[in-house]
Amino acid sequence: MKVTEKDVAYVADLANLELTPDESARMVADLNSILGHMDKLNQLDTRNVEPLAEVVSAFASAGEGSNRFAYAQRADLVKPGLSREIALSNAPDTDGICFKVPKVIER
Repeated sequence: MKVTEKDVAYVADLANLELTPDESARMVADLNSILGHMDKLNQLDTRNVEPLAEVVSAFASAGEGSNRFAYAQRADLVKPGLSREIALSNAPDTDGICFKVPKVIER
């Protein structure tokens, strides 16, 4: 499946993006290049590759269950968060309770 200019224009419209003709052409080329690499990966014979629940399992130490990842765990420390006043003090516009932001989607 090849990506066309029409596909890029459709997705750009969904994302509310305005692409120049150069950006659109580059996007078509980039997406088709990615799909080409995916086609190459799909040609690989993976019948003898064991399925993994996650890639990190390959790097886990010997052990069972969550002990296999003991090297990556740290103590959970409770720390106080920002107060509302401190968080809002850096905002350009607030109503004293919430951040106020400009409307960005017109349609």
